[in-house]
Amino acid sequence: MRVMLIDDHPLIVSAMQRILRELDLQTAVVTAGSAAAAREVLQADASFDLLLLDLALPDIDGHAFLGELRRTHPSLPVVVVSASERAADVVRAIDAGAMGFVTKRTTPQALLQALRAVLQGVIVVPDELSPEPLPEPDAVTAHVAVRPLAGLPEPGSEPGLDGRASLRACLRSLGMTPRQLDVLELLLQGKPNKLIARELRLSVETVKDHVRAVLRTLNVTTRTQAVLAVSRMLAAPGPLATWTRPLAP
Repeated sequence: MRVMLIDDHPLIVSAMQRILRELDLQTAVVTAGSAAAAREVLQADASFDLLLLDLALPDIDGHAFLGELRRTHPSLPVVVVSASERAADVVRAIDAGAMGFVTKRTTPQALLQALRAVLQGVIVVPDELSPEPLPEPDAVTAHVAVRPLAGLPEPGSEPGLDGRASLRACLRSLGMTPRQLDVLELLLQGKPNKLIARELRLSVETVKDHVRAVLRTLNVTTRTQAVLAVSRMLAAPGPLATWTRPLAP
């Protein structure tokens, strides 16, 4: 496995390298201390399995560079690893196409769990994001993984997973069609409309129509809100409708 770590703090880089090798003993970690250095590496060879990005880069705004990476390397999974614990930064990063957001106060075990989930095509967001306005967190960030809908087991196939396994059925009961569920699954993987259209062999306009229908069903207005709403559904013990309110901006 090849991982690229973009961070200009030597202590953080050293600690992250040790943690990343626990993902796979054969993990090769390439580091870059700036956006310029990262561009040079990616221009020579972009065959990475994962890219970890700090938002506080010395030569560019981290959010701007995330957007650039998603445009130039749309198939490369990017996880933001940041000192920020602001909900606005999390939402902005996911909205720009990041597959996850992990704070630097997260424990090594939680970080590994989050990265393993991302490598399986799962979007990972901080647990404290909820439909209500959020206070600044004062504890170590935990994470909720958004499991791809097609990968959910049938009800009863695994103990304790009935709530997650019934998500597709719940969404269907709200009027979401099988094709809209397919679109939602790819949306939860952070894929833009063009890639969704290509994978499902649909026109981009048709995909946009399905995305609009999905957002209406979830009672949200953006793709990021949809990601967060579904993550809360998967974690929620109560009725699905509890989590279909518009999320706080």
